[in-house]
Amino acid sequence: MARRADAYGIRAQAPSDWSLQIRRRPGPSAGAGVRSVGPTGDRASVPVDGVPHPVLQACTRPIPPSTGDFGGGLVDVLGPDDVFVALLEYGSEAADHGLFATQGVPRLAPSQFAGNRMPRHLPGMSASQHFFSVGGRAFCLYTVIGSHARRMALVPKADAVVRTVSVTDAATMRREGGMP
Repeated sequence: MARRADAYGIRAQAPSDWSLQIRRRPGPSAGAGVRSVGPTGDRASVPVDGVPHPVLQACTRPIPPSTGDFGGGLVDVLGPDDVFVALLEYGSEAADHGLFATQGVPRLAPSQFAGNRMPRHLPGMSASQHFFSVGGRAFCLYTVIGSHARRMALVPKADAVVRTVSVTDAATMRREGGMP
């Protein structure tokens, strides 16, 4: 049976042996002044607009409460068969242009993964990062695999989780009171 998560207008599922959660980033009082625009691993990152936005995380290992938005504290201990997926929302004012101009949740492919896509080198591991918009909402998808050499086997596992992601559009979220 699959694990399911549904919160803040984001839904996803993962295999039953994965961890899966959707939470809101800590608000300004917990991390005032911290700005997150890339895979920083900050424990309490706050988007540039200062509004707490949702973060979806899925992993083949348990996700400790102290895990950073981009997997800080967790990706360091991934084994060669492990996968970590993070979907971070940014302010809707960023949606549909610039870095977030690409539309739709991306598909993952082994060719998109490389060791130099991680914030710091972790031997043998690789990552991919995609910025995009869905329904007037801006997102970053950051994925880490425990072994670049095993990417042909690991990336399809990550992609299977990513393909289950669905997002409620910004207009509906505002109408229902689910977006600031």
